[in-house]
Amino acid sequence: MKLKLKKYIEQIEEWPRRGHHIMAQYDDEKIIVYQSYKPEIGNFAAKNKYFGGSFSLDRMTWIKPNFLWMMYRNGWGTKEGQETVLAIHLKKEAFVKYLNNVVYSSFKSEIYISYDSWKEEVKSSDVRLQWDPDHDPFGLKLERRAIQIGLRNEFIKSYAKDDIIDIEDISEFVCEQYKIVKSKNLKELMIPYEKPFYCMNNELNKYLMLNKNEN
Repeated sequence: MKLKLKKYIEQIEEWPRRGHHIMAQYDDEKIIVYQSYKPEIGNFAAKNKYFGGSFSLDRMTWIKPNFLWMMYRNGWGTKEGQETVLAIHLKKEAFVKYLNNVVYSSFKSEIYISYDSWKEEVKSSDVRLQWDPDHDPFGLKLERRAIQIGLRNEFIKSYAKDDIIDIEDISEFVCEQYKIVKSKNLKELMIPYEKPFYCMNNELNKYLMLNKNEN
């Protein structure tokens, strides 16, 4: 597995506890995002290093850079249709492109001039942004907010193949760590190393409501 790992109990001492943060594993070239699929789709992607086969290009797909939030959504890979957990090594430039094109999935009066103007942007946009409560390994809600990004039309076509560097099937790793969670021995829990991600464009950071100085 190519993911960099670090003990959960060590990371929570470094992570911000509240505010809007893109928690992710990244470097100058790439950023890791997570998705879960039924084996038919997930196995194809892991083998071929792109999304094809029965993967649909006609419906919005949601990517999540935060590992534990993905675990909350897929029940640590136990939910039906989400058994195959993928770590997608995504070009960082592609991820930033998504962020530059996002429209919030719900109306924000502090960002949009009016509800009608927001609705028009939603209609014309192919990238959605949603902030949700982050969760701990047990699924308990935190004050910190976690991001998920929805892609459709031309963006999903680009994401499915051209924007991907690598795809790893991490289902076995997820299963092993879930056993530790169920034993309530979080001192032994290993998860991908993550830190807050910020854009070079401060105006974009402001639009995304990223809390640089909040912990």
